[in-house]
Amino acid sequence: MTRLASFARLALGLSLGAASLTGCNMLERMATVGSPPPMTQVQNPVHSPTYQRVSMPMPEPAPQIRQANSLWRTGARAFFKDQRANQIGDILTVMIEISDKAELSNTTSRSRAGTEDASIGALLGYETSLSRVLPESINPGNLIDLDSQSSNTGAGSIDREESIELKVAAVITQKLPNGNLVLIGRQEVRVNFEVRQLQIAGVIRPEDITAQNTVSYEKIAEARISYGGVGHITDVQQPRYGQQIYDIIWPF
Repeated sequence: MTRLASFARLALGLSLGAASLTGCNMLERMATVGSPPPMTQVQNPVHSPTYQRVSMPMPEPAPQIRQANSLWRTGARAFFKDQRANQIGDILTVMIEISDKAELSNTTSRSRAGTEDASIGALLGYETSLSRVLPESINPGNLIDLDSQSSNTGAGSIDREESIELKVAAVITQKLPNGNLVLIGRQEVRVNFEVRQLQIAGVIRPEDITAQNTVSYEKIAEARISYGGVGHITDVQQPRYGQQIYDIIWPF
């Protein structure tokens, strides 16, 4: 009974904590009932409370050698000014074409059986007196008999296929000492009462930027790509708060 009461108090505490965390979000959602979800204002991503500067291992700095009377510049692809993004605040287009498919299958089977049998034919001459100590009838020839058997079978399979094709403009927010660029891109599209959100962040090399000022997503290191939505359709697709809390705290 004590263990059950402790579990009930723990479940109540977790429920109250989760309710307090979701209370503000619930009030915000109730305030927008009957109105389309608001879109965030365009702002400098560096000023976001969640923005953090990127720190990565850097090579030793090497002096840049300039050739006298040379028309070529390091990294340039033409005699004229390079139009590719290279400085903080420059804009480039990120090409996202994800076509991912995975198939996994796994089957395990395990079986174990054990049997033990022991008998005592003589016990210092007292084998005939065992019936006096134990009221049940004793058979010294079959004193101990153990038998155990276990079996376990498991099977699992995964078949997943994803396809995403998007384009998003990103802004260079930081230039690392080795010349690599940190980019952040955000895009929001509202259709009726649903807002689709696309966010991307990561580190790229200037050499991977094409002449059209684009970069493919697989060239982005530490890539963070998020594609989701906010609105009526997303709300219907998500389980209710009570169900989410119940799934977290229910141990069975």
